[in-house]
Amino acid sequence: MSTFWIGTGWKMNKTVAETRRYIADLRTRLPADIGDDYALFVIPPFTALAAAREAIGTTPLLLGAQNMHWADAGAYTGEISASMLDEFDIDLVELGHSERREYFGETDETINMKVKTALRHGLKPLLCVGDSAGERAAGASAEAVTRQVKLAFSGLCGSEVGRCLVAYEPIWAIGEAGVPATAEEAREVHVALHATLSELGAPLVPVLYGGSVNPDNAAVLAAEPTIDGLFIGRAAWTPAGFASLISKAIAVRERMGRIASSSAVAVG
Repeated sequence: MSTFWIGTGWKMNKTVAETRRYIADLRTRLPADIGDDYALFVIPPFTALAAAREAIGTTPLLLGAQNMHWADAGAYTGEISASMLDEFDIDLVELGHSERREYFGETDETINMKVKTALRHGLKPLLCVGDSAGERAAGASAEAVTRQVKLAFSGLCGSEVGRCLVAYEPIWAIGEAGVPATAEEAREVHVALHATLSELGAPLVPVLYGGSVNPDNAAVLAAEPTIDGLFIGRAAWTPAGFASLISKAIAVRERMGRIASSSAVAVG
């Protein structure tokens, strides 16, 4: 089975001190031997990146940033560049979140510029795409998110796209009032995203699901073959919550692996 990604983005939450406590606690709760079948990550706010990197130490926990500018430097007050993130030994960078698009005017064009800059600096872009409630009601969810993917990766070759991650985060599902997608709803969109990525020459790009992932649906979503990871919000904002969700996802994926192995032996 391919690597399954499990991560959390903190949005505008947690101070430096809170970040240190969170990661110190999380380290005591993670499985002793995660192995290469799973990739875990946290995405704190910019102000906590240095503390997070120090606190992570040798723990198999990747560190991400919530955004970055497309320029390496310049008169962009309040922005953060990829070269600034380089100093924190960042592993990935979240780009295109619906909140960035809605509140800060990000467009498919600027997201495309950011993706290219991230790749140039050796960062792994985590591209967020999502459909609105209106697009969902019109039956246009797959069309909406595949368009976002094509525009975000415009001008890239297959090998460059292959260095990225994609997270499907339905806009109607995220936030406190969000209603999570069912496994069937997620499957339909993930199938379309995988097909689009194949068309772009990158069929192995992981497609994560994010949108009100919680203790009640984590196992069901992790068991869906078209879902390559979980991108979790508030349900993972405590170390105990994140560790519990990690354990649920790993347990179901391990069962899937054993079933697949048994089936292969039976066929053989």
